[in-house]
Amino acid sequence: MADSQAFCVAEERSGHCAVVDGHFLYVWGGYVSIEDNEVYLPSDELWTYDIDSGLWKMHLMEGELPTSMSGSCGACINGRLYVFGGYDDKGYSNRLYFVNLRTRDGTYVWEKVTKFDGQPPTPRDKLSCWVFKDRLIYFGGYGYRRHSELQDCFDVHDASWEEQIFWGWHNDVHVFDTKTRTWSQPEIQGGVPPQPRAAHSCAVLGNKGYIFGGRVLQTRMNDLHYLNLDTWTWSGRISVNGESPKPRSWHTLTAIADDKLFLFGGLSADNVPLSDCWIHNITTNCWKQLRHLPYTRPRLWHTACLGKENEIMVFGGSKDNLLFLDTGHCNDLLIFQTQPYSLLRSCLDCIGKNAIILKSQISLLPPKLLQQVLKKITFWTAANYRKEQRILKEETENKPHWVSGH
Repeated sequence: MADSQAFCVAEERSGHCAVVDGHFLYVWGGYVSIEDNEVYLPSDELWTYDIDSGLWKMHLMEGELPTSMSGSCGACINGRLYVFGGYDDKGYSNRLYFVNLRTRDGTYVWEKVTKFDGQPPTPRDKLSCWVFKDRLIYFGGYGYRRHSELQDCFDVHDASWEEQIFWGWHNDVHVFDTKTRTWSQPEIQGGVPPQPRAAHSCAVLGNKGYIFGGRVLQTRMNDLHYLNLDTWTWSGRISVNGESPKPRSWHTLTAIADDKLFLFGGLSADNVPLSDCWIHNITTNCWKQLRHLPYTRPRLWHTACLGKENEIMVFGGSKDNLLFLDTGHCNDLLIFQTQPYSLLRSCLDCIGKNAIILKSQISLLPPKLLQQVLKKITFWTAANYRKEQRILKEETENKPHWVSGH
């Protein structure tokens, strides 16, 4: 019988941060609903997922802890996880924190960036970030500005005239240089910028930062734009050839090759959770829907990271419309294989899946290869155990409940 403790998984959550560095997926923050209350997950917990063995582990963090938040923007540069913005019990944030993920002793220590030059963005959540040349480049998001801070880059949603505070959507660009610890706002040199938005998605290909979709007011979009991160020139809305994904927010966009973007999930314009997958080829300027992938696992406000062999690792998010039924938070890891695995990976998977048949031969493998095989055996044992548990849970949830009459 499998050890359920050994095969533990990070808690269900949405609106969290996740990055891949080396052999690990790192997950922090977010929130979950408990008895109709939004509960922010502890900010001193960092979950790691070993991509090779498939095992999760929780680490307690130290240092200058961020507040527990959702909708923060997480990005990784040179082994450091940077977290900016977000929303907590007190409102919107424009604080920046980082933690070194490549620790030798397994201790993870938060540091708040307090000494910096320049002006950070105004407080906001559900923004996006491009990583380019050791810089964090932030775009958009929903938050607030004071009357003196109102600009064309802001679409007003609500206002408190007494306090002179306005809430709404942004389309401004801010840069944080991690080497010099300097905030700056580049002067856009040309092109038509996207309209203000939040809960959109972004990805970098070469020197171009792409964004897709998102929401402003009651409108969800399916437009694709890019910003040249060298010249600070916007592309304007890109006219694609053929069919496009439907408008959405709370989805993800991931670069999977030098010329391709992978789009997954989100919430549609008619408030339906989505499970469709699309690939955009920037060379042909076409979207193509992947029809071989499963459509029974919708997700929104999840995270998607690129694995070691160009697989997409989707974690968490909700399977329900968060605006009306905030109970469907998930903690399973969805793996989307977009390219053939290497011959070594394929062989390791084959041995891991057939470990019982090959039991007498596995111990005779060379030591280095044996370690890889043992990790892969653990991976498939854990995967099978979690699949069985998920099926049991779904059967329990779908089982009819009979109420006896009196």
